[in-house]
Amino acid sequence: MSKLRILVSVADKAGLADFCQALASEAQEFIASGGTAAALAATGLAVTPIDALGAYPEMLNGRVKTLQPQIHGGILSLRTPEHKQELAKLDIGQIDMVVVNLYPFEATVTQEGIELADALEQIDIGGVALIRAAAKNHEHVLVVVDPEDYGMVASVVQAGEVNQELRYRLALKAFRRTAAYDAAIAAYLEGQASTSALGLPGQITLSLTQLEECRYGENPHQRGGFYSTGGTGLPFQQLHGKPMSFNNWLDLDGGWRSAHAFREPTVSIVKHGNPCGLASATNLHEAYRLALESDPISAFGGIVSCNQTLDEDTAGSMSQLFVEVVAAPDFAPGALARLKRKKNIRLLRSHQGPQSPFRLQTVLGGVLVQDLDDGTEDLDPTGWTCVTARQPSTRELKSLEFAWNVARFVKSNAIVLVQGTGTVGIGAGQMSRLDAVHLATHKAGTKAQGSVLASDAFFPFPDGIEGASRAGVTAIVQPGGSMRDRQVIQAANDLELAMMFTRMRHFRH
Repeated sequence: MSKLRILVSVADKAGLADFCQALASEAQEFIASGGTAAALAATGLAVTPIDALGAYPEMLNGRVKTLQPQIHGGILSLRTPEHKQELAKLDIGQIDMVVVNLYPFEATVTQEGIELADALEQIDIGGVALIRAAAKNHEHVLVVVDPEDYGMVASVVQAGEVNQELRYRLALKAFRRTAAYDAAIAAYLEGQASTSALGLPGQITLSLTQLEECRYGENPHQRGGFYSTGGTGLPFQQLHGKPMSFNNWLDLDGGWRSAHAFREPTVSIVKHGNPCGLASATNLHEAYRLALESDPISAFGGIVSCNQTLDEDTAGSMSQLFVEVVAAPDFAPGALARLKRKKNIRLLRSHQGPQSPFRLQTVLGGVLVQDLDDGTEDLDPTGWTCVTARQPSTRELKSLEFAWNVARFVKSNAIVLVQGTGTVGIGAGQMSRLDAVHLATHKAGTKAQGSVLASDAFFPFPDGIEGASRAGVTAIVQPGGSMRDRQVIQAANDLELAMMFTRMRHFRH
């Protein structure tokens, strides 16, 4: 290769000086935008500022730097006599390598309190244009967008081994980067909009970047990976344990969402996609005790999520049970040390970024999209209607409120039995609501006596009400809306149960 004219314009300058120093003997000239030029000049490299090429100086507080014919002409020109002649007339030199990384939009919008105006300022315009121009003309221009590639590119250039396969791979990576960047911007702006006002978007742009390879998929013969939809990092930092599996991530999603649906100290234990125990209490240790008592057999090998910093006492209790994952906003030092004694337990600390406002599910031939079921308008019992002669007591109403919130996170058909603010029996994923009642009351055993019940959808027949009453349930909350509501209400009245209607369903498939 002949000596290279190299354009450098980066937001993240980590590793850049070493990379350019490694290329110095192969470079005819380094061209750089303002901040990048100053950083390279500070290392002793000779750098040509962009405005020294006869281009316009940087303007509008740096909003316009590289959008110049002297730059894009040099990048986009073919190596034909006609293009060379045209560039010569305009005193524009060809550019052989473009090294660019973009303003940190994705990292910016994960920060607390970021205003829309601040986010918009972090949308890179010139950098994206440089990347696309160089990638389009990759047969003649090397494009480098990932600092992880600096060492490899420097070695190949020094050895004179740049080939079309490398150029193509780097161009493909460049286009993937700009696609991911635009998708992250669109996702952020979508999240800022009122989806209820706008409706579902006519087009959703997804850019999926693998952040972590799972140990395996749902089964060991399947592959699996965690992909980001918005260019941000993993929502959890793993502090200990072997890599997460596909199923671990699925269960953690349900556990984390359900634990954080409550303000009080709360623990959720999830197994195979459903809470087997969920409780709130005055402290996390008591919440864990109640959650575990709900179904200690199913809790074996489960995923535990906490909505507060995990303390040492609670960690000590957790260490007595085999669990796959413990996730919390943070861990007290003593709690972390206690749990790390278990070799394979996965300990995850949250650092969540922005979340998609939609839920996506692949199906045969396409993708189903819906709003998240995260509304809270039906969680306040003051908006419910008592449809029975007997009103629920204050104690029952508090437990019904808790049970109804839990039911949103249990797969349909879902029945949740609660004492106080802790589950005592959960029937999940049954094909009939009556079977879900039988399963929940069986799990609860004697703890069903005096419990309350939440059903994620209406009772189509009185038999579910009758089964719950036989087990000892005293009050029920459900959406209502069945053709046989009158019969169901009559059964509740005959059994002297209190029953509330919420008028909102929470199926979870």
